[in-house]
Amino acid sequence: MVDQALAREWIGKADEDFKYAEASLKEIEGFYSQICFHFQQAAEKYLKAFIVAFELEFKRIHDLIQLLEICREEESSFEGIREDCIFLNRFYTDTRYPVHWPTQYTVVEGKKAYEAAGRVRTFVNGLLTGVLQRGKE
Repeated sequence: MVDQALAREWIGKADEDFKYAEASLKEIEGFYSQICFHFQQAAEKYLKAFIVAFELEFKRIHDLIQLLEICREEESSFEGIREDCIFLNRFYTDTRYPVHWPTQYTVVEGKKAYEAAGRVRTFVNGLLTGVLQRGKE
């Protein structure tokens, strides 16, 4: 039996990251690396919510492309958010660890991350709405 409560928990955690980053982008000047990181985290958790909901192989990874591929095993239309996942994927490492390439993020990247994570959010929530509603009945 699919654990719909767990899938809803993943959505809740994803929404927290998304809303935190969204509010920070609107209210705070600077800290764009952290904002981009939270948008990446939101996308990761939305993908994991889908994986949990459909009892797909759950991996403790942060690579959005690998998570997307797992989701595609159930739903091929995930291909439509591939570019968003590619864009957001770099923010997991670049924003948290010293790297040997430029990582000075600006409000432009923050806004792009917001849009990309928003598309992932809308897409996954659209697919899960019916599934999670059935779990409440």
